[in-house]
Amino acid sequence: MLKKTVSGILSGILVSIGGAVFLACENRVVGAVMFSVALLSICYMGYSLYTGKIGFMTEKHDREAFRILLFGLLGNVIGTVLSGLVLKLSIPSMREAANTLAEGKLLQPWYGTLVRGFFCGILMYLAVGIFRGHKTPVGILFCIPVFILSGFEHSIADVFYFACSDVLNLKTILFILLVILGNTLGSLAISWMSGFVKK
Repeated sequence: MLKKTVSGILSGILVSIGGAVFLACENRVVGAVMFSVALLSICYMGYSLYTGKIGFMTEKHDREAFRILLFGLLGNVIGTVLSGLVLKLSIPSMREAANTLAEGKLLQPWYGTLVRGFFCGILMYLAVGIFRGHKTPVGILFCIPVFILSGFEHSIADVFYFACSDVLNLKTILFILLVILGNTLGSLAISWMSGFVKK
């Protein structure tokens, strides 16, 4: 489990790098495309990212698989929180950009956040599924910018944005939990429907 947690931490750091470049880019399209470096690196290196793995729990969902998934999620949170805090203290302009982004996210109605998380979960499953099934980064290079430019919510990236900002309260935690739920439901839904179609 320690290895899975460390693997999750590495994924969290990479997602933070993707989030950092998005915050640093004045052009949203360029930032969204550059964010893809996170999932590309994670997939090629084989690190553990919750949003990239949860949809595949329909294939294997025993107790051990759940433990691995949860320890990976713990690592994701540790990696993004530490990275966010370090970057917030080191790069003031990034903290300001994160503040603006985080404050905007908390203005969303809860159901809007859930729906945004749901559709991001679909795109994350497709990005990783295409990579796994066809050994091509094409799905990642399109799905990641699409979810960002569409305003969909990615739970692990959101942990980074909030950690990098000065916005941290109970509402923040509830927001993250809602996005995790949305990502989970979206990934599992598309995974189940894909499996049903293929039978």
